[in-house]
Amino acid sequence: MKLPAVEGWFTMDDADPRLLGNRCRTCGTYFFPRTSMFCRNPHCEGTEFDEVPLSRRGRVWSVTTNRYQPPAPYVSPEPFEPYKIDIGTEVELVLDTLYREDENEYVVWKWSPV
Repeated sequence: MKLPAVEGWFTMDDADPRLLGNRCRTCGTYFFPRTSMFCRNPHCEGTEFDEVPLSRRGRVWSVTTNRYQPPAPYVSPEPFEPYKIDIGTEVELVLDTLYREDENEYVVWKWSPV
């Protein structure tokens, strides 16, 4: 099943989902979310960018504990269990069903520890 890009943020190919970012043509720095006005690298004055699909794998640069159940339409297990992802954890972009309604399946991207 090949799903279309949604709002320009990612491609929803269930075999190979990717976030869409861009790369500065001047310094080669990658950005997500994308930029269109100027390069966010403080040492670069670039203003031209190429859209690029980003890697599906990476490492967490910060740490957070999600203690609050996200609001609808997010569907979380009952009872909700807080979860934490630590600095240095290797993660991979995956697609998951957010919810189903009639014959429609609503899909969301998320990070899954590898």
